[in-house]
Amino acid sequence: MATSSIPLQSASWLRPKYFLFGFIGLMMAYVLVHNERFLIDAKNPEWTHISSFKWYLLPHGIMGACALLLGPMQFSDRLRQRFAKFHRVVGRFYVAGVFIGAPLGFYIQYYEEHMGGTRSFSFAAFTDAAIWMLTTAIAWLEGLLTLPAASWAVTR
Repeated sequence: MATSSIPLQSASWLRPKYFLFGFIGLMMAYVLVHNERFLIDAKNPEWTHISSFKWYLLPHGIMGACALLLGPMQFSDRLRQRFAKFHRVVGRFYVAGVFIGAPLGFYIQYYEEHMGGTRSFSFAAFTDAAIWMLTTAIAWLEGLLTLPAASWAVTR
């Protein structure tokens, strides 16, 4: 009678990454309530400042949030191995978020320059947007180049 000596892997819900994600969520809630309250309070005086570029700010915020929330999922080996198609779809949303959100962020800052903002902030916004888009493009192209030949037809 042979017995298996493979250890059982129990699903642990108390993994350190869950505490990290919870902590990040708490930090986001704190910033939303204390620093970005104007986003959820239409009576805030900041709305008069935002009203001139609010239609650029909305897609910038939505697409940037998608990219920031979906980006860490791309680093999961388990997700990439078990759910390759889901990984590719999430990756496409991430790439779209970066390539829409980053240029809009620069444009909003450039627009702010005409309302009294400093040029150094516009330069910093351009640098941030360019680096984010460049690193995303490199990662996307590397992903395309490492795909097996059989899956090229699926990704195009």
